[in-house]
This record gives sequence, C-alpha cells and structure tokens, in this order.
Amino acid sequence: MKLNTGFDISADPETFEFSYGEGVFGPSTEKRHLDDIRQSLSDPNVEGPDIVYSVAMDVGKEKDREDLIRRNMLYGAMIYEKGIVGQEPVRSQGHIHAISPSCNDSTCEVYEIWGGEAYIYMQETAGDDPGRCFAVFAKTGDVVIVPPGWAHCTINANVDQPMYFGAWCVRDYGFDYKGVREHKGVAWFPKVNEDHSISFVANPHYNTSHLEIVEARDYPEFGIEKGVPIYTQYEMDPERFMFVPRPERAKDLWKDYRP
Repeated sequence: MKLNTGFDISADPETFEFSYGEGVFGPSTEKRHLDDIRQSLSDPNVEGPDIVYSVAMDVGKEKDREDLIRRNMLYGAMIYEKGIVGQEPVRSQGHIHAISPSCNDSTCEVYEIWGGEAYIYMQETAGDDPGRCFAVFAKTGDVVIVPPGWAHCTINANVDQPMYFGAWCVRDYGFDYKGVREHKGVAWFPKVNEDHSISFVANPHYNTSHLEIVEARDYPEFGIEKGVPIYTQYEMDPERFMFVPRPERAKDLWKDYRP
C-alpha cells in the first residue's frame, strides 16, 4: 500500500513490513504480539491476532540522516492490524515517555495518520488520579500531538481495516510502563460495539475520571501546516519540530494543553 508520507515508503499489511524506495532508509519492522500487550488489556486472557502491530523506528530520506541524528530527532513508522482482541480493538500498551538523557525531560510525540482511522488516547498521569483524559479521533492526514509526561496509547479505530501512521519522537527515547501496568491499563478501555463502533469503559483501578472524546484539530500554535506531510514540513523548516527533542521550547504551550 502506497502512503502519502512525504517520502517513498509502502506498507504490506500481510507481512507487517515496509518497503523503502530509492533514497529512503529504514529497518525491518519489530513485531508486537498479543502476548506482549496482554497485561494492559481489560481482559488479559482474550484471543485475537498473533501480531497486533509492527514498528520501524528510524525511517527517512538518506539526505536527511545526518541532520536528524544531529538534531536528535527520529521518525517512526507503524502498521496496526485490523480485528478485535477480546472486546477491544487492536491497540498498543499504555506508557509514558521516559526521561531522555539528552534533555533531562519526558518528551512529546507528533503523530500523523497515514491510512485508516485511529484514536490517540492520552491522560495526564499514570497515578491513581489520571487527571484529564482524552480520546482523539484521527483519520487519514490528521496530526495529533501527545505532550510530555502524559500516559498514552494508540488504538485502531476501525476494526475492519489496518491502520498506518508515522510519528516524530526523540532519538534517545524510552518507555515507562510502571504506572500503567500497576493500574492494569490506561484509565479508559476502548470497547468494540456490535456495529463495530468504538466506545470507552472506565478502568476501575483508577479513581473516577472524565473522558473527553474529541476530533483531531489543527496546531497553528506549533507552526504545523494542515494537509502537508509532517516529514515534508521538517524538510521545509528543520527547526519546526525541534520542540520534540527540546520540549522546553514549547513550555508555555504544554500548560493547560488540550489535544
């Protein structure tokens, strides 16, 4: 499947691999299996697809490789399987971005949906009180930003088709699963209804919280242009996404942030 990414990359939902065109670098994907995410599901004993998603960390154009390394920026590419896992859609484990040694801070992530539909779920903390909780519905071409320090997971919002996305993140990334696993998942579980729509059910291992379901929006305050692939926007202005490896550059925007 050819994707509108800003560089020459194609996805194969059968093999969970990407193909890279001339002048594009990227690795074989790392596969995530159902057993890898069981402890974050509402029911860890369910059945479902063996491979739930795959990840290719560090993709892009050869001409940009040295600049991306110098800026400590990394672009990741993902394929999510269609189908149902118990009563849930295919999704990732919840996590917080760990403190990156390069900036001594948790960092954000900038998603771009390449194909299909997604919910980018996020909550302010992974403590007993999760704070504000959002499920951001995003379709092909939409961008969603997850701020530093927030617990989040990625959900395939359409169980009848695969979902593909790319994301800017910091090169020395790490994941902190501790709080989410202690609460047996994120604060709101996605559930597949009989008509294949998605609803959300509260996780009883947290204090009572409120979930806002919103649609993806534009981000002019971050200088992001609607309708232009975020990789192309980096090429147009390499400074544009430096708030990813240097989250302090957007410190005023993280205050009272709404996705």
